[in-house]
Amino acid sequence: MGRKRCVGDCSKMAAGCCGVKKQKLSSSPPSGSGGPGGPHCSGESQCRGAELGLGGSGSGPGGSSRVNGLGCNNSLSPGCGTLSPGCGSSLSPGSRKMVVSAEMCCFCFDVLYCHLYGYQPPRTPRFTNDPYPLFVTWKIGRDKRLRGCIGTFSAMNLHSGLREYTLTSALKDSRFPPMTRDELPRLFCSVSLLTNFEDVCDYLDWEVGVHGIRIEFINEKGSKRTATYLPEVAKEQGWDHIQTIDSLLRKGGYKAAISNDFRKTIKLTRYRSEKMTMSYAEYLSHRQHHHFQNGIGHPLPPYNHYS
Repeated sequence: MGRKRCVGDCSKMAAGCCGVKKQKLSSSPPSGSGGPGGPHCSGESQCRGAELGLGGSGSGPGGSSRVNGLGCNNSLSPGCGTLSPGCGSSLSPGSRKMVVSAEMCCFCFDVLYCHLYGYQPPRTPRFTNDPYPLFVTWKIGRDKRLRGCIGTFSAMNLHSGLREYTLTSALKDSRFPPMTRDELPRLFCSVSLLTNFEDVCDYLDWEVGVHGIRIEFINEKGSKRTATYLPEVAKEQGWDHIQTIDSLLRKGGYKAAISNDFRKTIKLTRYRSEKMTMSYAEYLSHRQHHHFQNGIGHPLPPYNHYS
């Protein structure tokens, strides 16, 4: 876009809130911009930054920063088929091979299944154990309603990170009750690995549908707040740059009128992601062909259909 860019250190990033609910965006969006139409995620996504110092963030086991929630609508955009890279994937043809894989989604289902049925956790998986910032997202039902999403901007080894955030997102997302066995047949699991973090000097220097963004700002009371949306959120919601920024400000707890001068004070970090999604039915099919791959010695779950 021809704007000046400042490359930042993602290890210094703090976690922020990334949930979406129906919001009143800027009262005077740019002429010709589309509204934030379409269904929104169910459940509240309040950012209690006054207590935490960060919008919707907390500390996970091991001291990693934890991010609560995901912005999404109730249906996947075209091209977001299961068992394939999701809309969050921003790798272009000819770029490096993707790290995220269907096996990572299978592992998350294994971890959740073993926990809910009281089995021993699955053994160490075979996919790479390189460290990445990551998110685990659960959606449910044919309309793919958000059921839980928590992640971290701190790079974690994938084996332990996916174990941790599988259960954290399924059981400890404050917007939802803990997940139950009965919900398993209707679940979709998505794994997002975050890459290419860059601090930018212009709050408009990012591309809708390509970059996730994390903003840092000072609220009316002088407190520093943060919030984030994964790369797919703005595109799924039909938002432009200004609407996305204003939505994040509201999600981060900013209640005053939003002016262009205030937007210019925002510190923005953009990033990319690789995303893979798998349904429970596809997980069962995979398990039937790779029954002992992750050390699962118990019977297959008692579900043989998807409803």
